[in-house]
Amino acid sequence: MKAKKTLFLIAALLFSNLLSAQVQPTWESINERGYPQWFSDAKLGIFIHWGVYSVPAYASLEGYAEWYYRGLMTNDDRKAFQERIYGKDFRYEDFAPMWKAELWDPDEWAELFKKSGAKYVLLVSKHHDGFCLWPSQYAPSWNSVEVGPHRDICGELTDAVRKKGLKMGFYYSLPEWKSDIHRWYVDPDENIGTYVDTHMIPQFKELVTKYKPTVIFTDGEWRNSAKQWHATELISWYYNTVGKDAIVNDRWGDGQQHGFRTPEYSAGITMTDRPWAECRGLGRSFGLNRNEPLENYMTSDELIRHFCVLVAAGGGMTLNVGPSADGKIPLLQQERLLDLGKWLDINGEAIYGTRPYKKFYEMKPVKVVRNDNEINFDWKRNSPDPAISCDHFQAHWQGVFSCPADTYTFEIQTDDKAQLVIDGKTVIENTNKAKTGKMKLAQGQHSIEVFYEEDELEATIALYWSSKKMEKQVMSGFQVGSMLPAMGLKATYTCEQPNICYTQGKNALYAIALDYPEDQLVLNTDKPANDMKVTLLGCPKALPWKYKDGQLYIDTGGLKHSDIRSAAAWVFKMK
Repeated sequence: MKAKKTLFLIAALLFSNLLSAQVQPTWESINERGYPQWFSDAKLGIFIHWGVYSVPAYASLEGYAEWYYRGLMTNDDRKAFQERIYGKDFRYEDFAPMWKAELWDPDEWAELFKKSGAKYVLLVSKHHDGFCLWPSQYAPSWNSVEVGPHRDICGELTDAVRKKGLKMGFYYSLPEWKSDIHRWYVDPDENIGTYVDTHMIPQFKELVTKYKPTVIFTDGEWRNSAKQWHATELISWYYNTVGKDAIVNDRWGDGQQHGFRTPEYSAGITMTDRPWAECRGLGRSFGLNRNEPLENYMTSDELIRHFCVLVAAGGGMTLNVGPSADGKIPLLQQERLLDLGKWLDINGEAIYGTRPYKKFYEMKPVKVVRNDNEINFDWKRNSPDPAISCDHFQAHWQGVFSCPADTYTFEIQTDDKAQLVIDGKTVIENTNKAKTGKMKLAQGQHSIEVFYEEDELEATIALYWSSKKMEKQVMSGFQVGSMLPAMGLKATYTCEQPNICYTQGKNALYAIALDYPEDQLVLNTDKPANDMKVTLLGCPKALPWKYKDGQLYIDTGGLKHSDIRSAAAWVFKMK
């Protein structure tokens, strides 16, 4: 009897401990559970946007091709494209059977991702069009098993990725544009409850239960609250279902308090209280955009340097590929991934498992001078020049213009700060919204200056003018100076860019030089131990160094060309 009672007490205790280990549906419990270390150590993941939208594979030069259906909803240029190529009676749904994926080999993809140096993979299991890449019972006749490829893409890729030792995750869109229950951007946001309860939640649980993804990346949350999405219930259920390695992102609606941060096409954040990884494509679209010009794509060198900047600031990168409808990843995208992987083969110890140093970077000033015919720019997520950063840059235009005598209204439209000065007088002091200013001008020539300061995210600025005799138009017809025949405005773009990145790990400090130091590398670091050894990764020879006046001088003049195995960025190890 005593033995039975003892066994009962032990069982009760174990059950109690099990319950206490379960994550509860509260932000407090979820945050107490924390984040798995593997994600902070991984640094690099692969994003894959592949779906029905990969058949048209079309957007504006800067647009997102995976938002193709939304373009049809709003009658943007995608509607005209579709009517011209496929006919006026063609529907978005008609693309689904055209998506054959006839050349798709999941093992080939997994091998490429492994060679890139990535540690996890994120497949878009369902984008905003609602098409599922697994046989979802909640998307009958609108999934990859019943139409199109006739394959369980989520399942096959999960198996292939895990065989390579990588972790597998899924992107999952919370809302849908085409749902019969609630149409995102069409039906009132506050009426989403039935869709969430009867469609989204059971479908999300179906996906997780079937494949046990290690990462969940939700999206489309921004028009509703975390409470409306039942965020705490879903996150806690997911963590309890998948286990200790599971991690979610931060896109759960207004009021969310958990998840790794996901800046998009912006390196504007640094260390936070959460892990983070920038998500971006090699070009400006996630889904393949056949309309995208080559200059939109990062070169291999740009990719490597950008990745180093992210890691130095405590983050990582989820780098997107956009396969074509036949299942092949475009060769240019493959090349970029392989080049990054080759660099990591040599320099990976300065990346994987590292932590930020007390200072992230050494900065250098960058200046680009050119002539601009007018001020009418929508750089979106780009910058005026590859040498200039996408965020935190300044622009200064100066020149002269001629006009008849009149009173003119000037207007600056911009997303950030701008100032207009004519003949030395401030006409507009513009901050975050369009403002106008009037000025009476005599006939003849007048000097003009425009100052612009870009903060973060998209960058736009346009200068207009009008009068009673002239309709509003973009201002043009400038000359660089009264004595200079060159047309346009002298434009000076400036910013600060990292030229050395720091990481640390395994009792070593790493300095990643983004410009090769021909004779010596000068670092602003703490005074090292006298027996410190300095090496260039990929080369075993010790490099001479000295420390003077708070700076470390590393002599690189003795390195031969054959000693230098890296390209784009060069890592110096100090231990």
